Order: sequence, then structure tokens, then C-alpha cells
Amino acid sequence: MNNSLPTPVGTASSRVFDHLRKDLVGGRFVAGEKLAINALKEQYQVGLSPLREALNKLAAYGLLIQENQRGFRVPRLSRDELDDITQMRLEMEGMALERAIEHGDSLWEADLLAAAHRLKRITINVDNVDEWEHLHTQFHRTLVAPCGSVWLLRFIEQLHDQFDRYRRLGPKMPTIRQELDEQHHQLVELALQRDAKVARELMDDHIRKSYEVALKRYQEHV
Repeated sequence: MNNSLPTPVGTASSRVFDHLRKDLVGGRFVAGEKLAINALKEQYQVGLSPLREALNKLAAYGLLIQENQRGFRVPRLSRDELDDITQMRLEMEGMALERAIEHGDSLWEADLLAAAHRLKRITINVDNVDEWEHLHTQFHRTLVAPCGSVWLLRFIEQLHDQFDRYRRLGPKMPTIRQELDEQHHQLVELALQRDAKVARELMDDHIRKSYEVALKRYQEHV
């Protein structure tokens, strides 16, 4: 007799959502690819109900396209979309950074220094890409965390995921990566100095440099 309790649908759905989101952003699936439900059930070791719940959430989030009676498909890539995402990042992230610098307290300063230190300590390579990406995401989240708007933070996180679908298409570019890493340090210094104007200018340049990487990788895939 099996006395084990079944896994709650919500728990299984959340787990699959997180794993699928990571794989979609990381390029595990090809843009435009139609997802096979049975293969996903096997791959993620999950039942149909929690899987469909996760897929529906990912479609609402924008990382999948739900086709009427035809399942789910990975969104295609487009230059217009990348440009749009980048412009929205410039506007929203810059605004969030200015607000964070205005409202951030000493605890935020400590969290920001810790996040920057963890990111700086790791050198990205083929063996630790996922760890680096996690620390990179945590740094950018911490940077704008005290902006005072839950919705602004949600939109920024969604834009980051969409942007990273392009940025993570190909191998790393060491030269520009070094420039971007140095800008992380400069952003921390400006935030601690409460220089919102120069920090936003640097954030804009940081996003544009990242855009150059994403655009190059997009162009290599079309």
C-alpha cells in the first residue's frame, strides 16, 4: 500500500514553471519550436495538469505563445521586438534606478555591496554559466529593489527575461563582457554616492552595450 501523499498541483506547477522559464530564457528550446506535451512530461517528470498550468502561466508571461487547439510554441525572434524591449529597459530601469538611489537605505547599500562582491568573485566559463547568470540577475534586482513600485520591478524582470532570450543565444564575448563587468562596479559606486543622474547615464550605456551583444547574436541566427 502506498501511503505517500500526492504532490500538490500548485507545487509541481511552480517547479515546472521555474525550470521551463529558465530553459526558455537560456535557449534550450529553438525560437519558433512547437513544444511536445508528452516530451515535456517526461523531461520535467510532471503530470499533465501541473504542466499545462505552468505552460499557461508562461504564455501569459510572454515566454510562450498559446495556439488555439494546437498547443504551445516558443516565440520567434525579431529585430523590432529586441529594439522595443531595449527601449523599455532604458526607460523603466533608468527610472527604477533613480528611485532606488533616492529611497534606498543602509541595508540596501549592504545588500548591493554583497551582491556586487558575489558577482565579481565568479569568472564566467562553460562550467558555471548558470551560476553566473543567477548572480548577475540578483545584482540587477538588488540595484533597483528599493524603487518603491512592485509593478515596475515586475515589468523590469519580465523585460530582462525577454532580453536574455537574445543575449544568451551564442558564446560569450570577453572584451565587451569585461566592460560590462566594470560598469557593474561603477554603478555600485555611483549608487552609494547617491549620484542618480550619472548612475542613470551609466545604466543607459550598460543596457546599450548589452543590446550590441544581443543584436550581434540575433543577427548570427537569422
